[in-house]
Amino acid sequence: MKQSKKTAIVLTLVSLFLIALAIPSYSWTRTNVSKIEKFYNSKLSPIIMIPGSSATENRFDSLVTKLNQGRQGTKHSLLKLKVWNDGHITYSGSIDAKDNEPVIVVGFENNKDGYSNIKKQAKLFNQAFEALQAKYNFNNFKGLGHSNGGLIYTAFIENYLGDYDVDLKTLMTIGTPYNFTETNIKNKSEMLADFIKGKEAIPTTLHMYSVAGTITYDSDELVPDASVSAGKYIYQNQAASYTEITVTGEDAQHSDLPTNDEVVALVKEHIESQTDSRAKPNKIN
Repeated sequence: MKQSKKTAIVLTLVSLFLIALAIPSYSWTRTNVSKIEKFYNSKLSPIIMIPGSSATENRFDSLVTKLNQGRQGTKHSLLKLKVWNDGHITYSGSIDAKDNEPVIVVGFENNKDGYSNIKKQAKLFNQAFEALQAKYNFNNFKGLGHSNGGLIYTAFIENYLGDYDVDLKTLMTIGTPYNFTETNIKNKSEMLADFIKGKEAIPTTLHMYSVAGTITYDSDELVPDASVSAGKYIYQNQAASYTEITVTGEDAQHSDLPTNDEVVALVKEHIESQTDSRAKPNKIN
């Protein structure tokens, strides 16, 4: 009898122990399954834009206005973030509940030029991206960077994007000086050399468009065409496709490029989800 009673006590204690383990495990499983379902069922596919040096989070206001003109269905809502040097983030604007393709612009207190600053800005952008992804649970997005914004994007892709289970579908850089002011590809800047060295981190599913403006046949009056074209040494034969596009005319000057009508049309064609136009792999126009 004593042995049976002792066995019953042991079995009871073991059962209680297993139940105690099961309850938090079950709760943890339900919570994480819910998060995973929310993540993968997300319909949100934002267009995240980064301005160039000396520009603010307001840089793309006119571009968004042009994109919304004549847009069928829900207009792009606009959320703007400013990342301060100490890492805190301020927000303005909002994302409409019915908008699955909002525009999100990330600007920086430190918006200065130079490779050292670009690396700092990429790190700050990563902080903003982490906050956005945690809040909105999107599983894919599109990117657009003007001027140095394209350099920040490249540094982010190579150094931070792999930490996320998020798909960067398309990237468009506009007037981006991948080799700064250098016109001879034999003279690679430290930044370009680093980007080429780290190119294997670029997703092989990415569709990449590099847009250059020409006013003086070989530049947009600030960035040499050869420097924009140097992006091919980073993205070509690594991304799923790489396409160079040149726009000309009065509005092809560097600061005018984000609102150039040809550029706006390119964003509508290749970035917005209402069309699914994709370049042939490694085509250069």
